[in-house]
Amino acid sequence: MTTKPTFYITTPIYYPSDKLHIGHAYSTTVTDTIARYKRLRGFDVRFLTGTDEHGQKIQKKAQAVGKDPQEFVDGIVQGIKALWARLNVSYDDFIRTTEKRHHDVVQKIFERLLQQGDIYLGEYEGWYCTPCESYWTDHQLKDGKCPDCGGDVDRVRENSYFFRMSKYVPRLLKYYEEHPDFIVPESRKTEMLNNFLLPGLEDLSVSRMTFDWGIKVPSDPKHVVYVWIDALSSYITSLGYLSDDPALREQFARFWPADVHVMAKEIVRFHTIYWPIILMALDLPLPKQILAHGWVLMKDGKMSKSKGNVVDPNVLIDRYGSDALRYFLLREIPFGQDGVFTLEALMERLNFDLANDLGNLVQRSLAMLERFCGGVVPKQRLLTELEEEFIQLIHDAVKETEDKLDHYEFSGALVGIWKIVRRANRYIDETAPWALHKAGNQERLDTVMYTVLDVIRSISVLLQPFMPDTAPAIWRQLGMTTNDDTAWDKADVFGLLKAGTVIAKGESLFPRLDVEKEIGELNEMMSQGQASPKRELEKDKKAAVEPVQGVTSLISIDDFSKVELRVATVVAASRVEKADKLLKLQLDVGDHVRQVVSGIAKFYTPEALVGQKVVLVANLQPVKLRGVESHGMILAASIGDELVLVTVSAEIANGAKVK
Repeated sequence: MTTKPTFYITTPIYYPSDKLHIGHAYSTTVTDTIARYKRLRGFDVRFLTGTDEHGQKIQKKAQAVGKDPQEFVDGIVQGIKALWARLNVSYDDFIRTTEKRHHDVVQKIFERLLQQGDIYLGEYEGWYCTPCESYWTDHQLKDGKCPDCGGDVDRVRENSYFFRMSKYVPRLLKYYEEHPDFIVPESRKTEMLNNFLLPGLEDLSVSRMTFDWGIKVPSDPKHVVYVWIDALSSYITSLGYLSDDPALREQFARFWPADVHVMAKEIVRFHTIYWPIILMALDLPLPKQILAHGWVLMKDGKMSKSKGNVVDPNVLIDRYGSDALRYFLLREIPFGQDGVFTLEALMERLNFDLANDLGNLVQRSLAMLERFCGGVVPKQRLLTELEEEFIQLIHDAVKETEDKLDHYEFSGALVGIWKIVRRANRYIDETAPWALHKAGNQERLDTVMYTVLDVIRSISVLLQPFMPDTAPAIWRQLGMTTNDDTAWDKADVFGLLKAGTVIAKGESLFPRLDVEKEIGELNEMMSQGQASPKRELEKDKKAAVEPVQGVTSLISIDDFSKVELRVATVVAASRVEKADKLLKLQLDVGDHVRQVVSGIAKFYTPEALVGQKVVLVANLQPVKLRGVESHGMILAASIGDELVLVTVSAEIANGAKVK
């Protein structure tokens, strides 16, 4: 038996009432990234995903298209599995709630809870939302609608089995208190406490009689088990809970409790209230952590088929590959917060981060190796202070990446990796291999080329959890095979690339895109059965423009898009001679350093500005102020007679676009 520490992680058990969209792809990409990272760190990982296939909504959908419910969900599930394969999702098990291994155990669970008095027969009267499969009281409704989806609810009165939720509330509150990291982020826990637990949790109706597509209560088959008890139980039925097979029972004992359940915020209530209480009633340990991310929004709000504004991830994978989509989702959306999907933001990441930074680094390095060294990795020679500093930066970036991943800060982890990528590009510019070659300084040239190539190896190792296709593609170009040199703990070990290795430079990993052409063609592709963000934008433009209190005038989105705002770091600052108000600043904008003159000398000393992350208006026409050229302007807010610089988090990379 393996002695590795275990790590059990799950995606939501997706509801296959229709094709999945990019929001579902985000959930699964996040989960896959964590699973891959934990494997690289030496854990015995169990990664579960699957589908929750019962319920009234599924039955109605199937009837609407003239299909049997099982036939209907089979087709949807086939598409889900195909999407996960295309996204390189490395799950270990795919559970379907229509499988016998799940069905039989759910019946055992229900009967056990019934026999021990946690479930009792009564009569339910209240409001029911079919799309959310949720029951609501009068005070929980929002303007007479479902508080989760905003849809219509139906008044329901029927015999029902109830779960004594209130019995376990004190125990659950104590668990919250003793396990402060149980729900991440903290705001979700506050929401659960204030909206559900502290006002008083009512007993939950856990059966229905108005439809029959579900798991029947064995002792009373007129009733179908409530879909959320059915779905949530899949986290333990998939492991072998109550199985007759000794090997499966051993598997359950090894992996339960789950380390992390990953989900979107709208189903946190089921996982942080109902699920823990069910487990308490079954005398089972609770999962260690519930990880709740925000929504992937469109310009007009949350994605939904009814709005016609969903984005099919298959369209994006067809055009750019799965790693480009994975990178965009993980880098663009700070985990736990909502993120807005636009084609413009996608193009920005693909061109700026992947093509200009990573793709350019690999392509130019291999091209120079072919030109100056015959395509063979040279020997590592004498390192200078410049290389030593670079190696230290890699050590620091690896630690930062690990810390961010351990805390599920995926965007921040990628920022750390891109510090190495961008430093490597600057290192090439600083050392100028072409000049070394021209001068015949072969020893120094060998050192520079070896350093760049081994740094690329380190970058590829760090990219493995995020971009599982890109890492081996880089190894192939470097003439490497998957071995100990690609192990996670070798990311910050310098000098592992073997001298004498013949490279195999191929096509650019991420070619630069023609943004206008791509957006036009992508809109056309997405319009085939999917909503077009461009059409949504055009619809917004036609809306009536009303005055807004507190502003002098209104501009269109087109006007705003003309202003190019970039994140930059002040790397040097000095006073402008004979100008009391002006400071001359040198700004690191990611791929270059730019000089800007700013009238802030009255409020800031040059020393206080160095290291500040500021927002630069990057596309202003250059001007001369007191004879000093200024290429842009930094933003500041006025408070009375004072100016305060607009600054951003240190985690945001230089050159990132502010929008």
